[in-house]
Amino acid sequence: MGKTIIFGYARISTMKQRIERQVDNIRREYPDAVIITEEYTGTTTDRPKWNKLVEQIKKEAANGKNVTLVFDEVSRMSRNAAEGIELYEELFNMGVNLVFLKEPHINSSVYRDKLDRQLEKLSGTGSRATDKLLDTMLSALHEYTIDIAKEQIGIAFRTAQAEVDYLHQRTSEGVKKAQAAGKQVGRAKGSTIETKKSIEAKKLIQKHSRDFNGTLSDVDCIKLAGIARNTYFKYKRELKAK
Repeated sequence: MGKTIIFGYARISTMKQRIERQVDNIRREYPDAVIITEEYTGTTTDRPKWNKLVEQIKKEAANGKNVTLVFDEVSRMSRNAAEGIELYEELFNMGVNLVFLKEPHINSSVYRDKLDRQLEKLSGTGSRATDKLLDTMLSALHEYTIDIAKEQIGIAFRTAQAEVDYLHQRTSEGVKKAQAAGKQVGRAKGSTIETKKSIEAKKLIQKHSRDFNGTLSDVDCIKLAGIARNTYFKYKRELKAK
């Protein structure tokens, strides 16, 4: 057996999500994986990086390469269960090993092992009539195994969607409750969020910038603080506004 080519795919559907979590989970289990990341929303059907990755995987598999494709969870594979099931079956039949870290029971290896055990029990007999019957049985068993995988993928998608819906419901209820109590929801207009990094950078700016108590130019001050130019001028505005 040749070396296995391992790909990981991570996707976020909203800007509020953090793609680093998915990448870290994949990297933890498969440190050698080539990880493709993509920002994508449900209203945008085009996923160029994903489409390119699938084509590459199909090409590698068609050339007899051992390919493993890893996801943090099944909902990252496609937009819905129907699309996921279709792709799962296509890649499964091409011999691609599909791994879902949060739903290991639908990893393709689970169903491939099941098929291999069935094949061992139904070996050729040398009788044409009997072997024809066995071929029919193997075909039925393969279809049955894939059907089980499809059912489990559908359940996984429905579970993932239910969790998202529940989270949205709880968030909405929490916001309404806070508003009813007269509390501020979200960041107040004109407010800023201070972090340890921003506090340290502002101290350096205040101490060394010519606009405050120092002698350094903006260029030198940016280098000293080790922050982006836009961030530097943003911090300067916030300091002057105090």
